[in-house]
Amino acid sequence: LHTTVGFLKKTGTEHRWLERHLNDPFVKAAKRQHYRCRSAFKLLEIDDKLRILRPGLSVLDCGAAPGAWSQVAVERVNALGTDPAAPTGFVLGVDLLRISPLEGAVFLSEADIADPSTLKSIQSLLPAEKVDVILSDIAPNATGIKELDHQKLISLCLGLLNLSQSILKPKGTMLCKFWDGRESCLLQNKLKKEFQDVRTIKPQASRKESAECYYLARLYKGK
Repeated sequence: LHTTVGFLKKTGTEHRWLERHLNDPFVKAAKRQHYRCRSAFKLLEIDDKLRILRPGLSVLDCGAAPGAWSQVAVERVNALGTDPAAPTGFVLGVDLLRISPLEGAVFLSEADIADPSTLKSIQSLLPAEKVDVILSDIAPNATGIKELDHQKLISLCLGLLNLSQSILKPKGTMLCKFWDGRESCLLQNKLKKEFQDVRTIKPQASRKESAECYYLARLYKGK
């Protein structure tokens, strides 16, 4: 009986998730506009408002799979050279998972961003060893324990901040996802030490019930 009830509960939850997903306007728009997933609209909204991606910029997309943010970056930095009158940018995506090829982007799949050897691989692939923009839509494998998942994501973001010291150009930009919680201020304060302008953003494409937010840090103070 307990097994049956548990199965029904799980099935009911999965059914509601699937129904919500299929009715999600951003999911429908992603299919219509040929983006790999709905998260593209989070970056599109942020960039439309705050202009963090411009033709000619080099971008590192961390946690890139399945590649939707890289798609947006390729368009916005003119990585394909589609606009001959504008400078051509560069997009490098990194993820633990395999990423399907994308024209205009270079992918480093099955690579751990926290591994020192990955940093060397990243630098070898970059045109100038450093980038103008670091994007991170990374999310750790969820345990379902809210506080633990929050801490894991904050740790990942802090790791990216350390990484920025090696690969982010002066006056560069970092955009990273976090789940709001007790240690959010720790990350925010560390970002404020390294960047002149730090703000919190929750795009419309982030579901209202989600603790998901983004820190946008601009004007990196590093050398």
